[in-house]
Amino acid sequence: MTKKIYTKEEWIKALAGLKSSYNIFVPVKEEGFHTFKALDEKKSPDFDFQNTRLSPKSLVYPQSERLFEYTLDENAPDANIIKESEKGYFPQAIVGIRPCDAHAFQIVKPNFDNPEYQDPWWIKRFESTTFVGLGCNDPSSTCFCTSVGGSPFSEKGLDALLYDLGDTFLVKALTDKGEKFLNQAQGGKEADETTLKAGEDLAASASDKIEHKISTDKLKDKVQTELFDAPFWDDVAFACINCGTCTYLCPTCWCFDIQDEVLEKQGDRIRNWDSCMFPLFTLHGSGHNPRAKKVQRVRQRFMHKLKYYVDKYNNGVQCSGCGRCVRNCPVNIDIREICELMNGFLHKNQ
Repeated sequence: MTKKIYTKEEWIKALAGLKSSYNIFVPVKEEGFHTFKALDEKKSPDFDFQNTRLSPKSLVYPQSERLFEYTLDENAPDANIIKESEKGYFPQAIVGIRPCDAHAFQIVKPNFDNPEYQDPWWIKRFESTTFVGLGCNDPSSTCFCTSVGGSPFSEKGLDALLYDLGDTFLVKALTDKGEKFLNQAQGGKEADETTLKAGEDLAASASDKIEHKISTDKLKDKVQTELFDAPFWDDVAFACINCGTCTYLCPTCWCFDIQDEVLEKQGDRIRNWDSCMFPLFTLHGSGHNPRAKKVQRVRQRFMHKLKYYVDKYNNGVQCSGCGRCVRNCPVNIDIREICELMNGFLHKNQ
């Protein structure tokens, strides 16, 4: 696989040269926060960041997406016929995605693409996306990717990986998609052994900077009903205000709602992100709500990520260790602490 080195100016120029072949998304700093935006000559990409406030999951799984459309005009030949909305799947590249966020797509994939069910829109966007990662030189104090199957320079789910060596980027192709992307990128030169060794040393030192470790080894063996009825849930949920910040920031949350919206005689069926932390999420048409209480909703979030997902997919926990929910929870609920509670829980009969 190709390994090249670019000055940072050369790399940005190379990305601009790829815009005819890809929709390029890069981290951009706006109002003090980094977010992924389409590469634009008016706004320079900024690769000097720890992580974006929002993960780039919306580039594959939009926050709001029109699925179908229809007309209620009885005079129209297609009246009351639901038709799939037109969508485009032009190749896109997410450049600068952190390894934890690339890993998150692999965690989510079994939900949208499995032998029993395939979500065509998610799959087509995912398959049309090239993931070009940016290793973490200095992980945040809230990061714990090494405890959940990742690392600051993990290649899992990536097509290429960037190493920030100061004035230059080392870029490694990891898959055929990454090879194609890098071969189309103009400029740069082949990386020498000294540069490759510098990249290896950087990756090793970054892993040593992960301060917090959590244990997940016993979750699989726990009995679901015993964890469900554990005595600590009231304490865990006490401070929660059900704001939903954790779910909307999370790169591995996938809950959605589907709504019909009609203006005059034109209708759209739209899929929107939703949150299990909201009381309306499980409200039945009958008026019954199986999770009417806050503690039930908080328990659902953590049981799903740290137990139900583990049991269903046997694919680790439903968390990539990005730390966004830890950093941004307004009442300081920490998934790392709850994971330790669940992993170490002993039923009274044990």
